[in-house]
Amino acid sequence: MATQTSLSASGRYLYAIVDANVKSDFGTIGIDDQAVYAIADAHLCAVVSNVPNKKMRPQRRNLAAHQQVLRQLMAETTPLPMAFGIIADGDRAVKDILTHHRRLFLEQFKRVSGNVEMGLRVSWDVDNIFDYFISTHPELRSARDEYFSSQHEPSQEDKLELGRLFDHLLQEDRENFSDDVEQILGSYCQEIKPGKCRNEMDVMNLACLVNRGTESRFEEGVLKAAAKFDNNFVFDFNGPWAPHNFVEVELEI
Repeated sequence: MATQTSLSASGRYLYAIVDANVKSDFGTIGIDDQAVYAIADAHLCAVVSNVPNKKMRPQRRNLAAHQQVLRQLMAETTPLPMAFGIIADGDRAVKDILTHHRRLFLEQFKRVSGNVEMGLRVSWDVDNIFDYFISTHPELRSARDEYFSSQHEPSQEDKLELGRLFDHLLQEDRENFSDDVEQILGSYCQEIKPGKCRNEMDVMNLACLVNRGTESRFEEGVLKAAAKFDNNFVFDFNGPWAPHNFVEVELEI
């Protein structure tokens, strides 16, 4: 079974699941410079390295090693990336994972095989997002003028109501702009998965599943979408990555 803690002295850290045709040795590129290798059954391989069988801390060097292994795997195949920190008790436990979850893994391979993930973040490039919305949304400007006029001392409820209106307009714009961009990018991607906005300046964060080798065509789609927006918006894309956002695997503890 997969677990993040064990009484065993040595565990097997899981980076990814891949098809059975990959090489078995990837060099000492794993966490703590450990050798990375494949444990196979008849259908699939788990890419692992040896680690102490205890909870893995998400330190920068550990996260970087995890990503380095995935990047190397992507050079020759489409990996099913595992979440950071999954450790199995040993080789037998890894093979049990491959057996128990075989159908799920094979279904996921059908979804992502031959594809990579590209990320697209769109943000507002303005000094103050509230002031920008005041200038672009008459209803917010009218509410501001009503609540904060020289003849009227705004109550706490007035301030809250203005904040609620701003939040509503912010979410409405995000949804509308995201719909516009996704409609354009739809013909350049296999799938698009919206992510959470991290701060008020974010308009959208999209994960895009793209055919391997067509990253430049995806860039054309991004530029086509960006042309619909003015200079108050910034488009920033990144990748290719392993298809983290399109692999839905929860290993049973």
